[in-house]
Amino acid sequence: MPQFAVLIYADESLHAVDAAKDELEENDQHAKDLLASGTMSLAYALTPRASAVSIRRDSTDAGPFVQADQFVAGFYVLDAPDLTAAVAIARLNPAVRTRTGGVEVRPVHSGGITADNK
Repeated sequence: MPQFAVLIYADESLHAVDAAKDELEENDQHAKDLLASGTMSLAYALTPRASAVSIRRDSTDAGPFVQADQFVAGFYVLDAPDLTAAVAIARLNPAVRTRTGGVEVRPVHSGGITADNK
């Protein structure tokens, strides 16, 4: 089945090291729902952008690669029959209901390399 990456955009990641369980509840429930439906094959929440390190040809700098109001706070991979179905599933993400957040859905071209199958 085709795979689709869902990039979650937000003002800031909720997944700080000291985030309270109730702050993560809605996002965690969304992930549980996707797992139960069999449509999500992997997911990662990223820590806040202050912990990022950006690497370019001539420099290594503290902070995110791109300075923007919204940034990628996390991502997951969906298994869906087509882009229309993937968009319908991604529309359920809690970030879509926020004033400034949202998601981007992109077909996965290739990959899936892990330590177990190299």
